[in-house]
Amino acid sequence: MNEILAAVLYDLGLTEDEIKVAQRLDKAGRSDDLRKYLKLCRCDLIEELHRSQKKVDNLDYLIRTIKGGHKT
Repeated sequence: MNEILAAVLYDLGLTEDEIKVAQRLDKAGRSDDLRKYLKLCRCDLIEELHRSQKKVDNLDYLIRTIKGGHKT
């Protein structure tokens, strides 16, 4: 399971250190702590998603502004 866990977490974009923490928790059989840690990682990914969405929204605004002939 540990190698599969590492591969999935790597694909999700977690850092090497984050993956090592998850692997240690998994290896120690601390599934409750692993679940809590993964929820924290999920929150980080959601925050990253929100930051990216804000960037897209700002680009959309610029595109609409330029399309409408307005100068920024």
